Amino acid sequence: MQTHEIRKRFTDHFVKAGHTQVPSASLVLNDPNQLFVIAGMVPFVPYFLGQQTPPYERATSIQKCVRTLDIEEVGITTRHNTFFQMAGNFSFGDYFKRDAIRFAWSLLTNPVEDGGFGMDPQRLWSTVYLDDDEARDLWLEVGQVPERIQRRGMKDNYWSMGIPGPAGPCSEIFYDRGPEYGVEGGPEADEDRYIEIWNLVFMQNERGQGGGKENFEILGELPKKNIDTGMGIERVAFLLQGVDNVYDTDLLRPVIDRAQDLTGQRYNAGDPEHDRLFRVIADHTRTAVMLIEDGVNPGNDGRGYVLRRLLRRVVRSARLLGATGETMGVFVDTVIATMSPSYPSLADDAQRIRTVATGEEAAFLKTLEQGITLFGNAVDSTKSAGKTVLSGDDAFTLHDTYGFPIDLTLEMASEAGLQVDEDGFRALMAEQRQRAKDDANSRKSALADLSVFREFLDRGPTEFTGFDELVSDARVLGLVKDGVRVPVVHQGDDVEIVLDRSPLYAEAGGQLADIGTITTAAGAQIVVTDVQRVAKTLWRHQGTVAVGEVSEGDAVTVAVDAGHRHGSTQGHSGTHLVHAALRQVLGPNAVQAGSLNRPGYLRFDFRWSGGLSEDQRTDIERVTNEAVQADYDVHTQVTDLETAKKSGAMALFGENYGDQVRVVEIGGPFSMELCGGTHVASSGLVGPVTLLGESSVGSGVRRVEAYVGLDSQKYLAKERALVSALTSSLKVPAEDVPGRVESLVSRLKDAEKELEKLRAQAALSALSELASSPDRVGAVRLVAAQAPSGVAAGELRSLVTQLKGRLGAEAAVIALFAVDGEKVPFVVAANDAAQDLGVKAGDVVKAAAPAVGGRGGGKADMAQGAGSDASGMGAALAAVRAEVARVAGA
Repeated sequence: MQTHEIRKRFTDHFVKAGHTQVPSASLVLNDPNQLFVIAGMVPFVPYFLGQQTPPYERATSIQKCVRTLDIEEVGITTRHNTFFQMAGNFSFGDYFKRDAIRFAWSLLTNPVEDGGFGMDPQRLWSTVYLDDDEARDLWLEVGQVPERIQRRGMKDNYWSMGIPGPAGPCSEIFYDRGPEYGVEGGPEADEDRYIEIWNLVFMQNERGQGGGKENFEILGELPKKNIDTGMGIERVAFLLQGVDNVYDTDLLRPVIDRAQDLTGQRYNAGDPEHDRLFRVIADHTRTAVMLIEDGVNPGNDGRGYVLRRLLRRVVRSARLLGATGETMGVFVDTVIATMSPSYPSLADDAQRIRTVATGEEAAFLKTLEQGITLFGNAVDSTKSAGKTVLSGDDAFTLHDTYGFPIDLTLEMASEAGLQVDEDGFRALMAEQRQRAKDDANSRKSALADLSVFREFLDRGPTEFTGFDELVSDARVLGLVKDGVRVPVVHQGDDVEIVLDRSPLYAEAGGQLADIGTITTAAGAQIVVTDVQRVAKTLWRHQGTVAVGEVSEGDAVTVAVDAGHRHGSTQGHSGTHLVHAALRQVLGPNAVQAGSLNRPGYLRFDFRWSGGLSEDQRTDIERVTNEAVQADYDVHTQVTDLETAKKSGAMALFGENYGDQVRVVEIGGPFSMELCGGTHVASSGLVGPVTLLGESSVGSGVRRVEAYVGLDSQKYLAKERALVSALTSSLKVPAEDVPGRVESLVSRLKDAEKELEKLRAQAALSALSELASSPDRVGAVRLVAAQAPSGVAAGELRSLVTQLKGRLGAEAAVIALFAVDGEKVPFVVAANDAAQDLGVKAGDVVKAAAPAVGGRGGGKADMAQGAGSDASGMGAALAAVRAEVARVAGA
């Protein structure tokens, strides 16, 4: 049974049983506690906690999930994936244990021709929480036999999200794969033979703070008893498809097959390490594709870092298996082909997904090249020190700082005749993981407490009137001060206000919130400085009582600051114009990756690899301002999502949209996007748009910034004044200013080079006197001195090299220190004869560096460093002499 068929049967089974089908939420939720959705119930948490009233009593979904806690363990086992699909059925105070058990048992055991999975009941085992006699009796009621029911403790059969929130005892269903996979005795004896396929959570409690699966407090019962179940689609698939593990199913095996083609290696050919690498490629490519589809881009922190790590592990694994060229495009195309029957948007977005993934591969391949060079330096240093083991520090630095895989370090070290201190490397990796885990735990907290707004959410959404008017009559529904609902607030109080209707825009979609006032009939006034949304539907006005007192129930007049709103609409409409211009100049792959607009300013992030040329920037600005000059009408309409997409309206990747969406159209086909923000009436009101610059904000993401309207005019006025001042100073026409400035800069550079040359000659002349009569330290001639004033750090190495050449073949050491601003750079050289006596430049540097508050290192012939304490110069020179004397036996 194909995976797509398994999904369909699950959904049909529960829809027939009265459940509302809920589409999968994005993998990326607006929750500070979680990078990604980690369980099927996560989108329903506000309903379980009673923070919001669910729009249905029972629901079913197949939720996309990603868990990345132990990425490096992926591929070692054959049943764990970073991305997986969790099928679930949910009850919000409707049915409880009896129906949850009955629904699961019937789907698993009903014949295939009747819509079930046709599993043999004798292969199914059930587990219940220690004292849950009710669940045990209910399993017997549906036909389970007593000897296939086991009781387990909190670690195995009590579920929570790992942080404060909903929790409860659970009952798990296991499938017995047979004696060839392990010992008899049920899940308690062997969870390789007995595979967990479904977990039924009887969610009735709220847990508090605490660590692990057992060390937390149960705070009490939830407002209602709920059901949350999760059936692993991938696990059921490999059982129903008659294969040994998830990697041989119809969704993952095709990727492995392509990897075999590209690498020349064979899967399941007797090499466990090769098999692990094949599984990493299949698992990580699929996860990466799904993350990119939901709007994640490679980066250096948070979600972006996880994606980058996944993609780089794919590239690394393919390389270790023998691939020599680019592979990511093939793997991505294969995943899209296998997954798109269940996720059609993957096919629609294939080009963008492929561009992001292959761009990261190209960047990482360059990193690997750099790592190979740095590895060579580490090997040289190790061998020159007479060692045969590459240090754990070196291996860790290559891995952590430069992204160079430990696998390749081990392989290349072996080729160079060296071993690697793997224990040292693993210890440093363990320290890093612990730091990451401690940091993650410190950021974990209870789910945001929205209970104070629960009553208002249940009443329905705030009516937003700001599309049609800037002043509205409204009523105060609630006042919140310091997180607590209060009946009245007084002058000077900071307050959150809930109204039945409001013209003030709540921050969303990159547009900052409106500011304004809330005034009572008696003259009391609240100055509103921010408006945020609760659960996307409730406006939470934040402000300060400026005059009088305001009570719950007061009739008020709400007014938007018109100037601020006009600037915001200019910025927001300008963002749409810039987006359309980017796509016109660069092509359809230049799509939005984020934005921010405020009065007079816009910032627009878009997916693109490589910087823009001057001509491209000029064209983007030109096309944008041509649209402004055309004064296109701006039209909006509310329609259903499918109709909007069919009409050509663009949606923001990673954004979740409801059934009804708002389409903003500027100039017919010029710009058409889904957008809930406020806009000008026609494009001419945006005013001139001036691009300020373009830069990179992450792998595959660029950013343009611009001024609009009056701010654009002010900026251009400053630019004009600057050009005017230059034409006056240089006494040339404006059009000749660039050429004249370029000529002056060239002459200045030439003069600086000449000055540097003269200064270096002077310094060398002064130091040559020292070289003509060097100190004697045993058998070594030593020149240790402070360079003349004005010698920069970059010149020291050249001076030291020249002095070493003047001292001939007899053993000699040169050590020069300088004062360069607030830094104290220094360079040490030891010629071949000095090295034969045991003097090494790197050791001399390390001995002298602490005296000037610095550090350094290098090879035996040349080393350098820098400090920050010039007062220690004398002590540093003495340390040089002492180290040479120690080795040379003076």
